[in-house]
Amino acid sequence: MDVSEAIRTRRSVGKVSEEIPDKRLIDKLLEAARWAPNHHLTQPWLYYVLSGDARLRLGEVLKEIKAEGLSEEEREQAADQLAREKKKPLRAPVVIAVGVTPSEDPRVEEIEEICAVAAGVQNVLLTAHSLGLGAIWRTGKPTYHPKMKEFFGLRKMDTLLGFIYIGYPSVLSRERERLPIEERVEWWDC
Repeated sequence: MDVSEAIRTRRSVGKVSEEIPDKRLIDKLLEAARWAPNHHLTQPWLYYVLSGDARLRLGEVLKEIKAEGLSEEEREQAADQLAREKKKPLRAPVVIAVGVTPSEDPRVEEIEEICAVAAGVQNVLLTAHSLGLGAIWRTGKPTYHPKMKEFFGLRKMDTLLGFIYIGYPSVLSRERERLPIEERVEWWDC
């Protein structure tokens, strides 16, 4: 599969089997991530690979965040919802948490660091697709919660960018309609 085909045919795959991808395949994904472009060669990425019971610990943090601010009575009423929150990381056999550790070099813009890590995520997603794996990049408010930062041992200046759920696809994702590129491009002749 060439790069153009991988880009055109990659889909977010939210339903994967419980079969655990071989560590060598995960290593290939992470190797692809490290080749993302990054200004000043800061390499601002951190990857945390979770499988097995480590996903349960992540689920506990998700549950804590969801329960935050609820009274004991409200927690009891939301017990099913909290249990579902705790199980979210079990939707895939491997979850990669993606962190940004921005350089302290004053020449470096934080947004460039975030963009570099996002480019690394795209490399992971494309490589996963090319290897026959299913992957989806998941985010949401709990991703950016201080408890999540604490769980991963991130510094105040660091950011968690999201989670990549990885496994073998159990269903084929359909192609979704995209806007024609002409609607999002302006050609300027200077």
